[in-house]
Amino acid sequence: MDGNSPVTDPASTNIRCNVGGGSGIASKCGVKAGDQVTVEMHQQIGDRSCSAEGIGGAHWGPVMVYLSKVDDASTADGSGGWFKIYQDSWSKYPTGDGSADWWGTKDMNYCCGKLSFNIPTNIPSGDYLLRAEALALHAAQSPPPNGAQFYMSCYQLTITGGSGTLPPTVNFPGAYSANDPGIFVNIYQSLSTYIAPGPTVIPGGATKSPNVLTFSGNCAATSTVIGGGTNPTTAATTTARTTSSSIRTSTTTGRTSSTTTGRTTTSAAATTRTTTPAGPSGCSSPLYGQCGGIGYTGCTNCASGSKCSVLNEYYSQCVSA
Repeated sequence: MDGNSPVTDPASTNIRCNVGGGSGIASKCGVKAGDQVTVEMHQQIGDRSCSAEGIGGAHWGPVMVYLSKVDDASTADGSGGWFKIYQDSWSKYPTGDGSADWWGTKDMNYCCGKLSFNIPTNIPSGDYLLRAEALALHAAQSPPPNGAQFYMSCYQLTITGGSGTLPPTVNFPGAYSANDPGIFVNIYQSLSTYIAPGPTVIPGGATKSPNVLTFSGNCAATSTVIGGGTNPTTAATTTARTTSSSIRTSTTTGRTSSTTTGRTTTSAAATTRTTTPAGPSGCSSPLYGQCGGIGYTGCTNCASGSKCSVLNEYYSQCVSA
């Protein structure tokens, strides 16, 4: 489906590969163990510009990548076991509440919506599903369906040149609970720690300590390989673009034609009031952009055809009128 709404229920099978993601396509992306892969996420369908943030609207949270070994990636439905190969999560900023801290989605958001990581070399060759996920915590102090928002897409890979045995796995659903401290959390308070949901990154995988706080367009990020060394920051060998929450797709070039974005949704009970005074005169936020909330100083008007709707006291968003 061509949409960009999040998954909000971690107990749903949609948490595997998004809505409709249980059906594959014929083609697969061929990559070598050790190759760098880039996932790209943008807020609006078809938008790949680096002149603005990738995912706007303060969608702060961790970014995680999983693999699942399958017999045939073109037919696998994501019901098998998954292991985590990459994580860019959270770091404490000296001042401010958790929304002012460093987050994996800030790295992605301010770097042209791009996230790069390497395929571990210590896993067997064969077909895999790759699951890339951005977890938005701007409303995570509320339980579902208006709490944490999961944006994920799956890609069909054939990995060559690998060696070793498969690590322990988790299943989706099952790996996450709506009450996990990394999912049910208020980021608008001072955080002393944050633990991303799911298993730890496997040996041979990589983690990154987020460090980007301002928009910088295209940028590269160095991650630390578990077990020593660092991942390179060279251009990606395979690009897997995502800009909507659609079914799993892949091509021989590694680019998907679907999209996983930073759009948020609101409950039917949301109102049109905002929690901040009027922002800069004459400006307006785009559809799905932020338009209010405690501490927000941006535009409180919405673009034509949309209205400002309150999700919680910290976050209001422009939605279709």
